[in-house]
Amino acid sequence: MPDTPRPAPEGTAGDPVVERPNNLPIALSSFVGRGREISEVEALLAGNRLLTLTGPGGSGKTRLALRVASRVLEGFEDGAWLVELAPLSDPGLVIRAVAFVLGVREGPGGSLLEVLSDHLRSRRLLLVLDNCEHLVGASASLAEALLRRCRNLSVLATSREALGVTGEAVFAVPPLALPDPRRPPAVEGLPEYEAARLFVERARAVNHGLSLTEENASAVAQVCYRLDGMPLAIELAAARAKALSIEQISSRLDDAFRLLKGGASRTAMARQRTLRATMDWSYGLLTEEERALLRRLSVFAGGFTLEAAEAVGAGGGIEEAGVLDLLASLVDKSLVPLEDRGGGARYRLLETVRQYASEKLGAEAEEKGAGGRHARYYLALAEEAEPELKGERQEEWLERLEGDNDNLRAAMRFLLDADEVDTSLRLAWALWLFWWYRSHHEEGRHYADEVLTKGYSLSVGQRAKVAWIRGVTSYGRESAEEAAQLCQESVNLFREAGDQTNLALTLMGASVTWLQCGYPERSSALLEEATALHRALGDPWGISVAVAHFGMVYLKRGVRERALPLLEEARAISGEIRNGIAGHMAAYNLALSAGAAGEHGQAVELHAEGLGFAMEVGDVANAAYSLEGLAQVAGARGEPERGARLFGASEALLETVGAPRYVHAQDEASYERAVEELRLRLGEEAFEAAWDQGREMSLERAVEYGLEEPESDEAAEEAPTSYPAGLSAREAEILGLVAKGLTNARIAEELYVSPRTVNWHLTSAYRKIGSHSRAEAARFALVHGLS
Repeated sequence: MPDTPRPAPEGTAGDPVVERPNNLPIALSSFVGRGREISEVEALLAGNRLLTLTGPGGSGKTRLALRVASRVLEGFEDGAWLVELAPLSDPGLVIRAVAFVLGVREGPGGSLLEVLSDHLRSRRLLLVLDNCEHLVGASASLAEALLRRCRNLSVLATSREALGVTGEAVFAVPPLALPDPRRPPAVEGLPEYEAARLFVERARAVNHGLSLTEENASAVAQVCYRLDGMPLAIELAAARAKALSIEQISSRLDDAFRLLKGGASRTAMARQRTLRATMDWSYGLLTEEERALLRRLSVFAGGFTLEAAEAVGAGGGIEEAGVLDLLASLVDKSLVPLEDRGGGARYRLLETVRQYASEKLGAEAEEKGAGGRHARYYLALAEEAEPELKGERQEEWLERLEGDNDNLRAAMRFLLDADEVDTSLRLAWALWLFWWYRSHHEEGRHYADEVLTKGYSLSVGQRAKVAWIRGVTSYGRESAEEAAQLCQESVNLFREAGDQTNLALTLMGASVTWLQCGYPERSSALLEEATALHRALGDPWGISVAVAHFGMVYLKRGVRERALPLLEEARAISGEIRNGIAGHMAAYNLALSAGAAGEHGQAVELHAEGLGFAMEVGDVANAAYSLEGLAQVAGARGEPERGARLFGASEALLETVGAPRYVHAQDEASYERAVEELRLRLGEEAFEAAWDQGREMSLERAVEYGLEEPESDEAAEEAPTSYPAGLSAREAEILGLVAKGLTNARIAEELYVSPRTVNWHLTSAYRKIGSHSRAEAARFALVHGLS
């Protein structure tokens, strides 16, 4: 061997110091994180003689390979030898590069492969082949030939795609662990995330005075998130801390290639000195068809399905049937990560890849074609979803739309920029109920405002739709009078257009907004017409919503004997067709009525039912309203700390979605009175502490707490930890009953709760244990002793 024995490089205080022949480079900067990945790669290497680390450029494949090689070096008597293939362009030079590193020369009596094999046959050695992607065929052939001839040889390769050799193990190098920029951790918790720790360490290397603060912690999280946890990109961004604040770095990431064009070591390979050079290298290895598809995929925002890729990627020489193979190739080459979310495969582009491909799309003047196909695909998806949002599959379709909401926003932006107002209005009309359910009200308001500002010439029906979208997404969030007038305008315009179906819908909206403004008689008159129209149209969804609204109006007016039968009718219909809006409204108002009558047990059960309706469709605002109702009941039952926590949780959740307090059947005075009573009973300090505990709860934890039996106030401090997979006590109990063969209805009877509450608990439990069927859930319960 050419090198004399020397201690393994990349060592840390906790690593063994061994002397084995090697040419592994000594790292000049710290190795951050990757503890789990190191363990997994070492285990794979111990059981496989050929292991390839794959991942996109800049994902840290080489550093991880070298780190592992240094750690396992003791087990290879003849050392570990790094062969860098990046500088090579001729496949025939691969074997010569390996021979050179190992000090082997071609002899007169045989081929270089034979000489190299003879040299390695008796040696126990680790060969590290770095950057095989541009010479993947030659690398694969050489690795296979040597492994077949040399039983004690192991090969650790890095490549943007697997070598494709029989017996090869593949480890896809993941991004570094990321903080969530929407809920960034406290400053002291930020270094627990590898991506944030790498950024901070490298930033401090160029700016010794840099300190983490409450003000810039969210910017660190945003930088790491926008750069997808990719080590090279994060290091290049951190290098900018010499001249820019962290907030300035974060704000400039919309043009990542301009920002990350410097800062790397001058001794780094040219393709690793800038982000653009790294991407140029990857792009240059693609076929023309692969490049074309990658460019077109840049119009997606967030993830996408194979069907979406086929709709957008086909054309201009690419057949729709050929998209699958091209997409699979891009996945293999680590440019398009594949994600399995349980509902099927989804793909996405890393943000840096997307920006690069988008630039190439513009250079080829393909934006209009690809953007148009993207917009038409998501318009079709939204219009397919529209009727389903009022049917039994609404939960499934709401989740599907939520998963593609970034793409829906991008489609809307494209249509508005192209002045395709008719098509944009079709998309907005298909989405308004989704916006309402999921509290995306700003999107509806912004759409309507932009259309109105641009002064398009609209038909009567189109004007009616714009007025409705603007009014219904403003309800409870801006001027009540303005919302009422806009909804009334939509009523008048739909009446003029002779559109009975949409007239019935908007009559309900107008009635509720007029009720909020203090006009109960006007509201009742509109609801009478709406209810009659929906009954004439035979629309169960519309009937349930209209009747629920009517019952709410009567309750607001104090006419309880008229309100309760209407609310019960709406509750029954909603249970049959799974109408989350009407179901929640009916259960909530029935619960308020029961609470006012002192029937606290019934009030709790009805609020829990309303909570189930809301959670089935992901309606955070209505879930918060039910928690607020449970808070009032807790106060009335002498559970002041529980009440304060639930009030705090409700307040925080309403703030996250920009929703107001529930005003349909409860006035401000009753809310303030309930809160003040809790404050007086607990004292200021205890009240504030309990309120703050509630505000810190996640949605899931708040719902669990709201549905728990009030055993003790200490139970709210944190979720129980004695059950597997983070299950709550109630979820574990219900899974145990599932394992015994009980139906949801029987479980509801056993626990004295509603079937809808049981269903919500099961949905939450399924998500936690990764189950997709009742049989799987029963097996989980049996294995973990829950039955």
